[in-house]
Amino acid sequence: MTNRKLIFVFLFTLLLSSCAKVPITGRRQLKLLPESMLMNMSLASYNEFLSTNKVVPSSNPNAKMVSEVGNKIAGAVFSYMEENKIKNKSFNFEFNVVENNQVNAWCMPGGKVVFYTGILPIAKDAEGIAVVMGHEIAHALANHGNERMSQQMALILGGITLDVALHEKPQETKDIFLMAYGVGGNLGMLAYSRKHEYEADKLGMVLMAMAGYNPERALSFWQEMSRMEAPGQIALLSTHPSGEARVKAIRDFLPEAMKYYRSRK
Repeated sequence: MTNRKLIFVFLFTLLLSSCAKVPITGRRQLKLLPESMLMNMSLASYNEFLSTNKVVPSSNPNAKMVSEVGNKIAGAVFSYMEENKIKNKSFNFEFNVVENNQVNAWCMPGGKVVFYTGILPIAKDAEGIAVVMGHEIAHALANHGNERMSQQMALILGGITLDVALHEKPQETKDIFLMAYGVGGNLGMLAYSRKHEYEADKLGMVLMAMAGYNPERALSFWQEMSRMEAPGQIALLSTHPSGEARVKAIRDFLPEAMKYYRSRK
């Protein structure tokens, strides 16, 4: 067998062994990066972020609400994994709110969640926070960050392994990590990002329903978010689906999400 054929067989075997399925949708995804290394990067980046941003005290009512909702969603995550026989991940949830006017929130591997104060007026209440919380944690449960980062490393760093990248190109690797988990911009993988958003919407609705929050709130939340979009915004120029497309997808999935909500009433 020629060297070229050996390389092909090796790569094909690697792809097969690295494929996984996304919860809810069943889409196959490629995960090439070791979770243990991502967890270490996550903790380091999370602590650095908190040290360089103004964290809202845990005694603050908004911080308390975010933490309370987060803990309920976290419980739903563990229940969902048990019910669907998903291999237990190294989730160690933590929830913080930072002073920032951006309408944003994110969840890193391991369940490190940050809400920006700019999103709280739109969320309004616990159910609104549950919409955002479920969505962001769904990204982590579905391993979207690993998938994005695998593709971005292949695109930007030529597919070198993560340990080599950390030693030879630490800043580039760190930037890719932050982009993959929503702390920075997400340009470069637009089509995959939109697909991830749809998947996180669906899985997030299931998680909030399992936590006792009415998933119908997701519809009104994203309707309000869509009204904030700039007039004439083109979905292809955004990492997120357009408001109209997103609301339709949420409305279509709502009957399925409501089954989880009613079963726990």
